[in-house]
Amino acid sequence: MSDQFSLFDAPAITDRLFFAIFPDPATAATIAQRADALRGAHQLTGRPLAPERFHITLHHLGDHAGVRRDIVAMASQAAEAMTTPSFEVAFDRAASFHNGGNNPFVLQGGDGLEALKAFQRDLGLAMARAGLGKLVDRSFTPHVTMLYDRRLVAEQALSPIRWTVGGFTLVHSLLGRTEHIPLARWALR
Repeated sequence: MSDQFSLFDAPAITDRLFFAIFPDPATAATIAQRADALRGAHQLTGRPLAPERFHITLHHLGDHAGVRRDIVAMASQAAEAMTTPSFEVAFDRAASFHNGGNNPFVLQGGDGLEALKAFQRDLGLAMARAGLGKLVDRSFTPHVTMLYDRRLVAEQALSPIRWTVGGFTLVHSLLGRTEHIPLARWALR
């Protein structure tokens, strides 16, 4: 009897799509140094992410069995509609997000992220016009995850980590393999 049901099993979810902003390599190296220092200061045991994995997720476009070409096409249409000039971001705080034991320890910010919030909102509007309205993240909390740890760290002020955002990327993530594949990148005008 169980063999009959296997014909109807959904395929395994193996792939994630999302829009992200990556820091330039020098800033990623600075974030890595800061993550190491904070890890030691708070006696965290989680390893910092590799510098090339530091990013700000703008919109999560779903987890799928394979890459959804229809979503990639609509996401590309939305991205190409963006006319935002480059802007600066500044992260001046670190804190943990409670996540039931595998807690992200992240960079956050205040006033230094207003342009980022506006960009994320405008990208969401472009996504809605392109047919992806159901995937727009309306509760955006800008952050850069530095590491994951069992311990929780209260918010603390930091000397700001700043960079100029010159573009954004559509990313294909292979779930469970910590691998991010850039599908397309758009420069800000």
